Amino acid sequence: MYSLWLLTLARVREFLREPGAVFWTFGFPVLLTVALGLAFRQEGAPTVKIAIVDGPRAQELAATLTGDRPGVKLAPQIMSVEDLRLALKRAQVVIGLDGNADTIVYYYDPQRPDAEGVRLAVDDVLQRRAGRKDVVATRAETAQQPGSRYVDWLVPGLLGMQLMSGGMWGVGWVVVDARQRKLMKRLVATPMRRSSFLLSFLLARLFGVFWEVGILVGFAALAFSVHTQGSVVAVFAIGFLGAAVFAGLGLLTACRAQNTQTASGLMNLAMLPMFILSGVFFSSVNFPAWLQPVINALPLTALNDALRGVMNDGASLVMVAPRLAVLSAWGAVAFAISLKWFRWT
Repeated sequence: MYSLWLLTLARVREFLREPGAVFWTFGFPVLLTVALGLAFRQEGAPTVKIAIVDGPRAQELAATLTGDRPGVKLAPQIMSVEDLRLALKRAQVVIGLDGNADTIVYYYDPQRPDAEGVRLAVDDVLQRRAGRKDVVATRAETAQQPGSRYVDWLVPGLLGMQLMSGGMWGVGWVVVDARQRKLMKRLVATPMRRSSFLLSFLLARLFGVFWEVGILVGFAALAFSVHTQGSVVAVFAIGFLGAAVFAGLGLLTACRAQNTQTASGLMNLAMLPMFILSGVFFSSVNFPAWLQPVINALPLTALNDALRGVMNDGASLVMVAPRLAVLSAWGAVAFAISLKWFRWT
């Protein structure tokens, strides 16, 4: 146990003496939260840019469409047909319309998920202005639920991504770098167990988890009012489990790699699919149904789902236990294989 303690202490000191590692672990997630939180913040109705073809009726149409509507704020811009097509191509406007003839022509890309809804909203304004009356009376009531904003959904994903990156790079890279610099040959001659050496990386990784989770969740609460709906203790518990699992996966990628180039390739091969598929920046339900079983089996998907269940939905650890089981299985298998396959040189 004494050798394990000394090894863990050495790992922690090594980490704290690297300003770059400290920044990427604690500072980068905060900066990413600021950038994405500001980019996707919503203050009132979202503003939608539309283009109007220049002509005799252009000013009249712009005046009719300018202003707030239920759920949307229309911002018309008058331009030529050529500029309108270019603006649509560059996604600078959602739709365009030409109202200089008897028939109003709409220009939009049907593959854009918001284009058809905006077209209906614009058409509704124009039809009402022309005197249309609704036959059925309706009423809309809006209510924003806690945890429904994009930034609320984003923060757990960023936390999961950071726990994965910290575990893979913070453990796998260090192991391979030590092997490449021939430090392993010195360590193998010391009176310590292989399990103690590998376990020290896990314990050192867990040292920083408290600060990683606390800083990111605390900053999100102060800057963007992202409040955890469930237990904060449960969030930390999931964070510790996720860090341990990805530390194991980091060891697995490093147990045989002979140089940092090989290790970097293996870690990117493992992480990049999860960056895309596991719902960090956008929901994984956008992928085809046949791919969903694979996505749900990924460790980052399980971690993100568990974090969002607690932070956004107020779930307990028992309620997210199936996702934690998937996560734990990955960690157990990764550590078992790492212990068996690990090479000192």
